[in-house]
Amino acid sequence: MIIEPKTRGFICITSHPTGCEQNVLNQIDYIKSKGKIAGAKNVLVIGASTGFGLASRITSAFGSEASTIGVFFEKPPSEGKTASPGWYNTAAFETVAQNAGLYAKSINGDAYSKEVKAQTIKLIKEDLGEIDLMIYSLASPVRTHPESGIRYKSTLKPIGDTFTNKTVDFHTGEVKEISIEPGTEEDIENTIAVMGGEDWEMWISELKKENLLSSNFKTVAYSYIGPKITEPVYRKGTIGKAKDHLEKTAFTITNLLKDIGGKAYVSVNKALVTQSSSAIPVIPLYISLLYKVMKEKGVHEGCIEQIQRLYSERLFLNQVPQDSEGRIRIDDLEMRSDIQAEVSKLWEQASTETLPSIGDLEGYKNDFFHLFGFSYDQVDYDKESNEIVSIPGLQ
Repeated sequence: MIIEPKTRGFICITSHPTGCEQNVLNQIDYIKSKGKIAGAKNVLVIGASTGFGLASRITSAFGSEASTIGVFFEKPPSEGKTASPGWYNTAAFETVAQNAGLYAKSINGDAYSKEVKAQTIKLIKEDLGEIDLMIYSLASPVRTHPESGIRYKSTLKPIGDTFTNKTVDFHTGEVKEISIEPGTEEDIENTIAVMGGEDWEMWISELKKENLLSSNFKTVAYSYIGPKITEPVYRKGTIGKAKDHLEKTAFTITNLLKDIGGKAYVSVNKALVTQSSSAIPVIPLYISLLYKVMKEKGVHEGCIEQIQRLYSERLFLNQVPQDSEGRIRIDDLEMRSDIQAEVSKLWEQASTETLPSIGDLEGYKNDFFHLFGFSYDQVDYDKESNEIVSIPGLQ
């Protein structure tokens, strides 16, 4: 079939298998170009099929020659209907990894559930024996609690007051004002239940109980802080409360791992175009301005560059650099004072008319469509594609 991008709001409802493969190949090539990383050898990635999770799996495999198990929740293809992009990403990754002689297997299901945890534990026992590193990179809007059965839904709302500011419709380029009503206490609790640290801790507890964690085991979850501009709707909003909880959970997990010399970290990453960030009002406009400034200064990074730097310059050093709150900061370039000053100045000038020249909306749109396997120069999109693609190591 001929596969074209079809968008609905902030998501694309089609994905291109060859384009997703190109996305993975580009990231693998980048990691290979940077040389070996003395990292972990057996790695579990929760949320392994897109964004930072995919970049973590690629960096582990092709930077450190690690055996990797990926857990994710993706839609498989059916005749005449494409899979979700994470399915095609994983198929491409596992094909290249297995051809290179690397162990790579995956589990597709609800990572919050007891069943998927049990399936993962069984696979580690049978194939790896133990793991040295677990990356936790889940970004789901909903979670069914494995004990209570209650279904929680996260929200993106300010707390206390209505938030009004500029945003951009990145499909049309229209800059407009948006107002978001404040969240309730229930919104906050629900968002913490979905995006906080409880499930991360559950994973570690289950794995430790089964003696599947190596001595000096590490686990990392990903977070974001961001600038003053996005603070009311992000870091000081409902999602920020969840990130606070996630970051506190790192200390709880580290305490749990004391007897094996293990450590839990939170890495604060850069603002990037992901399926999650595209849904957050204000963020697309901020990112389009940030991209412009960081590219002009030669310090722009995507997911793969961020994770390569996390692994090579932070996570596997004898002394892991952390901020006063105990977090690893690879948002350091984004948060540089000269970069933030320039973005703030451009923010004041941003309008539908000025954005094409002062921002990088084209870069934003390209990155958005890249998420779904579109807009790659190397791919002939007029050519027939086979939408039915299997994942070699799917359990």
